Amino acid sequence: MPALVLLGAQWGDEGKGKATDLLGGSVDYVVRYQGGNNAGHTVVVGDQKYALHLLPSGILSPGCTPVIGNGVVVDPSVLLSELSGLNERGVDTSKLLISGNAHVITPYNVTVDKVTERFLGKRKIGTTGRGIGPTYADKINRVGIRVQDLYDESILTQKVEAALDIKNQILTKLYNRRAIAVGQVVEELLGYAEKLAPYVADTVLVLNQALEEDKVVLFEGGQGTLLDIDHGTYPFVTSSNPTAGGACTGAGVGPTKISRVIGILKAYTTRVGAGPFPTELLDEDGAALRRIGGERGVTTGRDRRCGWFDAVIARYATRVNGLTDFFLTKLDVLTGWEQIPVCVAYEIDGKRVEELPYSQSDFHHAKPVYEMLPGWSEDISKAKTFTDLPKNAQAYVKALEEMSGAPISAIGVGPGRDETIEINSFL
Repeated sequence: MPALVLLGAQWGDEGKGKATDLLGGSVDYVVRYQGGNNAGHTVVVGDQKYALHLLPSGILSPGCTPVIGNGVVVDPSVLLSELSGLNERGVDTSKLLISGNAHVITPYNVTVDKVTERFLGKRKIGTTGRGIGPTYADKINRVGIRVQDLYDESILTQKVEAALDIKNQILTKLYNRRAIAVGQVVEELLGYAEKLAPYVADTVLVLNQALEEDKVVLFEGGQGTLLDIDHGTYPFVTSSNPTAGGACTGAGVGPTKISRVIGILKAYTTRVGAGPFPTELLDEDGAALRRIGGERGVTTGRDRRCGWFDAVIARYATRVNGLTDFFLTKLDVLTGWEQIPVCVAYEIDGKRVEELPYSQSDFHHAKPVYEMLPGWSEDISKAKTFTDLPKNAQAYVKALEEMSGAPISAIGVGPGRDETIEINSFL
């Protein structure tokens, strides 16, 4: 049962798309198991760059079946637009499967998301405003709309009425916004039904049958470990579980079927949106990392906050995900620094702390304790094996591996599909 989970081991944007695409030619199914179009992947194939927001990265690999699992929230307009864009570029999207149990992001979910964030003012979370959180809230409150509901107008109308009964009260009386008409929402959602119909399937059955047939299934998480609703830097988190356990609930596959869990790490650290970030750099080094690394959100377009590598976070990700391997990305971005600081612990109220504090207040006040590692100036983008790297780059990778608690099995030395050093095979 070769089932692998691939996820972000920091705050997202670690380069999961590159890692998934690297494996895509060897796997039979690539599954998104949580999140929505608030997660973005950039995949470079030859001289072509693809920005994927909702679709699994495996859609770019011929012979691979991309799957949107039941744990994902789907904005039909975004999905159809993304499919259309890929089709225009000659990418075959016909093998895509969408779980009928995946929840639909409705127009009122987007409206509620935007007005709520605006209302919070200085206390805002940093949401993308795409309706993700309100859709998951509807799911938990049992007033959500699922993909399968688009094929029963009566059920769909009842569910939209139930959801808007409360939301219109909030929009009109609290936010002074116009009420949303039930009929208008139902008409819009029904308009997507026919276009989505060829893709809708019982994906839980399909994936479990595939594993029974010894097919290789890769589960791809959006965002990252520190944005997990349960295990992240709450409340500055996403609304789902990007951690490894989320693959089981978000795809309907039992934990005993997972054979490997791969964490994606940048050679430094980035974050988008509000929330604590101990190693954040607000100086020239931070600006250089942002410029050289092209650190701008694929989905949001927002500049990413940049900082040095945080080994405390990496160890935490290893623990909560049960990581078996790391894929270290963007090592090339660090070329040119004479010395590279690595956060090995925190100082909190004068005390050295080597594990992630469970207290939100403590984490907000954590100051990084750095260890300086020697840098390198040589171009590493052409390196094909680990020994091709400069000695100091090799030492940097080995130090990060020792600090993080799992072997680094692959290293990204450039943005291209072929600019990767594979140390240990993931399959």
